Amino acid sequence: MGRVSDLSLKDQIFVRTYRWRHIDPVPWAPLKKPLSECRLGLVSTAGLSAPDQPPFDKKKKGGDPAFRAIPSTIDVQTLIENHRSKAWDHRGLEQDKNLGFPIDRVRELVESGRIGSISSTFFSFMGSVTAPGRMVRDSVPRVADMFLQDEVDVALLVPV
Repeated sequence: MGRVSDLSLKDQIFVRTYRWRHIDPVPWAPLKKPLSECRLGLVSTAGLSAPDQPPFDKKKKGGDPAFRAIPSTIDVQTLIENHRSKAWDHRGLEQDKNLGFPIDRVRELVESGRIGSISSTFFSFMGSVTAPGRMVRDSVPRVADMFLQDEVDVALLVPV
């Protein structure tokens, strides 16, 4: 795990002065059935897109609030990283996209019976969105609706 002191001076100042949002109370819903019977959805902020999708807009002020719908059948190594942050080492994600979008690990959990099934579509957002208002207002409810339509019981959130 990285330390703030490992970051560039500019990024250290940003992290220490950023006005983090607090959500109180934290929304929480207990599972109504065991994980072995649940349908799982995956959401990552790795800024990944499929080869046929446009990249995230790295220049958008405050960050790109959009998302990419990724078929759960995709070969994870074909995904393209578009993450705009320079505050972390991207080499690990370049070598194995499962680090930020663990599709292969989720499939293994289904095969082993630990999870019942997976949604037909997973979702990737851009991390490092410093102005998340549009994302929270527009994109997140759309993803939640798509998960509801796909009868997803639980979502695995992978922050990058």
